[in-house]
Amino acid sequence: MNATHLTHSPVESSEHQHDDVVNRLRQSEIFRDYQDAFQTATGLPLVLRAAGSFQPPLHGSRQISSFCAVMSGASRTCAGCLQVQQEVELDASAGGKTVRCFAGLSESVVPVRVGEKVIAYLQTGQVLLSTPTERGFRSALAQLEKWKAAVDVAVLRVAFFETRVLPKARYGAALRLLVSFAQHLSLLSNELMISTASSEPPAAVKARAFIAEHLGEALTLNQVAHAANMSAFYFCKVFKAATGLTFTNYVARARIEKTKQLLLNPHMRISEAAYEAGFQSLSQFNRIFRRVVGEAPTAYRIHLHGTTAPARPSHAMAFAA
Repeated sequence: MNATHLTHSPVESSEHQHDDVVNRLRQSEIFRDYQDAFQTATGLPLVLRAAGSFQPPLHGSRQISSFCAVMSGASRTCAGCLQVQQEVELDASAGGKTVRCFAGLSESVVPVRVGEKVIAYLQTGQVLLSTPTERGFRSALAQLEKWKAAVDVAVLRVAFFETRVLPKARYGAALRLLVSFAQHLSLLSNELMISTASSEPPAAVKARAFIAEHLGEALTLNQVAHAANMSAFYFCKVFKAATGLTFTNYVARARIEKTKQLLLNPHMRISEAAYEAGFQSLSQFNRIFRRVVGEAPTAYRIHLHGTTAPARPSHAMAFAA
């Protein structure tokens, strides 16, 4: 009898890998510190939610609106909230998207990317942008009646009029903070994808160390497999299972991280940093950098230092800038 081997498609592997990165971002000290500071400063809830998640909006936040908490008891209403959540995901631009629910509360998401792929959203909201009115409450009740949702009207009224109110300008400022933080998390996400997991097999740990030590050289699969004391075929399987990345993809991402570290020096030319990190072709470097980071190297330098080129005389190089 032939044994059946289950395999994962590239799409499934990629989605699993992105979910792992989102979980690690969510558990990172930098996210937890920012989440606490944002919620304390603004009074708004903040969560990091994986793209496509079916969790209730702002699930896990300690500052969920009391009105939304009451609504969560009615399945019809929960479905309405999830519909709003899906709407903001489908139309979230680089700067995010804000929509209003049936009761007039605003909810916003800001995308977090790995390269050009959206892997998660920073989500906040459940706030009114103007003072709650009796007319607004009656409109919400009318919609609930259409949904045949069973709610305690007296409790709901108190919760509605206790909903946090923020002027549009202040809410917009809070969202701008999230856009900046989302960009930071996007940069961190690639670093997490090439960082060592504590449960990795020794061979994968040894291979990572060898790659890091020889990153500036022309690394080959056979060379790294030999350093890990494995055949190239078996090494590919073990390394992909441990890191979620192919050998080629891992080396490319590691070289991008090395380039980014080198570019912290404002006097380092982009071409010099790429060459030192192991890239042998400027066109290849530009293509991989845009795919991994989500923007061109020159745009990254502008965001980093506010300049397009280092302020020092250039030297002739075979690897041109």
